[in-house]
Amino acid sequence: MTTFEIPSEQWAAVVEKTGGPVVYKKIPVQKPGPDEVLINVKYSGVCHTDLHAMKGDWPLPTKMPLVGGHEGAGVVVAKGSLVEDIEIGDYAGIKWLNGSCLHCTFCRQADEPLCPHALLSGYTVDGSFQQYAIAKANHVARIPKDVDLEAVAPVLCAGITVYKGLKESGARPGQYVAIVGAGGGLGSMAIQYARAMGLHVIGIDGGDEKGQSVRSLGACAYVDFTKSPDLVKEVKEATPDGLGPHAVLLLAVSEKPFQQATEYVRSRGTVVCIGLPANAYLKAPVFDTVIRMINIKGSYVGNRQDTQEAIDFFQRGLIKVPFKTVGLSQLQEVYELMEAGKIVGRYVVDTSR
Repeated sequence: MTTFEIPSEQWAAVVEKTGGPVVYKKIPVQKPGPDEVLINVKYSGVCHTDLHAMKGDWPLPTKMPLVGGHEGAGVVVAKGSLVEDIEIGDYAGIKWLNGSCLHCTFCRQADEPLCPHALLSGYTVDGSFQQYAIAKANHVARIPKDVDLEAVAPVLCAGITVYKGLKESGARPGQYVAIVGAGGGLGSMAIQYARAMGLHVIGIDGGDEKGQSVRSLGACAYVDFTKSPDLVKEVKEATPDGLGPHAVLLLAVSEKPFQQATEYVRSRGTVVCIGLPANAYLKAPVFDTVIRMINIKGSYVGNRQDTQEAIDFFQRGLIKVPFKTVGLSQLQEVYELMEAGKIVGRYVVDTSR
């Protein structure tokens, strides 16, 4: 069996108080419990959720002090006595769902993200913005050895989340899906998963740079909300029959797009809410929703099966994540770019620097 020398201390990006900033400092390396593994995190994607965790603007208490991050890809270097199906040296990923009880009604029905006792990486437990991170063995992503850890990191949340949302939409091959926030980290992957699933994509976002990115990834149309005189009309006209997309994936970080979606989705279409803008609400006219039989639903993160399916798409070369890698010590700068809305694609942090 492969063995690794595990240090007693490591570099980590720590939120010491709600509101931040992130402090790059040394902290102890933890030991895994009986049902846990210790992963030497090589790379971790940076998600908008990590910014919410630092700011504390969601109605869910965060652990403080907190090591954020939930897109960590690395190598298993230690495991607990009860762990049998993972070996030292295997590639593994730390996801948003760090652990669940496995025996409640949700866990028994493969809805473990809804478990009332769920542990959330980088939110209720320390996550992947550190060199060595703990996770429940049952829930770590199994990553094949031929997969690039740097490139796959964003798939562990962004990829799984949008793939799950597309499945929840019920859209079938040949149909149209509008992706709101198509130029961002989740959106760039949603376009690719949708195309790999046989769907036509209408990308909605703001700015020429995001438009170029969306088109380069294969969207059949791009609607720029900063320039469109009538966004609802333009989205409908992007479908051949002018009736609008069969589904809408809402990845936006502001409230307004959530209010618009039911206006342009076609009758009997599905609006899937994924983005989580702070303090936002959904609003739709009851009459229109009823007579057009519109379905509005939320989609959270994927379960263990969704995870492996999403990674399989990536392994087969169907998903290429547009990302930029910086050192873990630069995480605060990434958050500042995120708050300013200046990120196209995804940022990944290298824990070695």
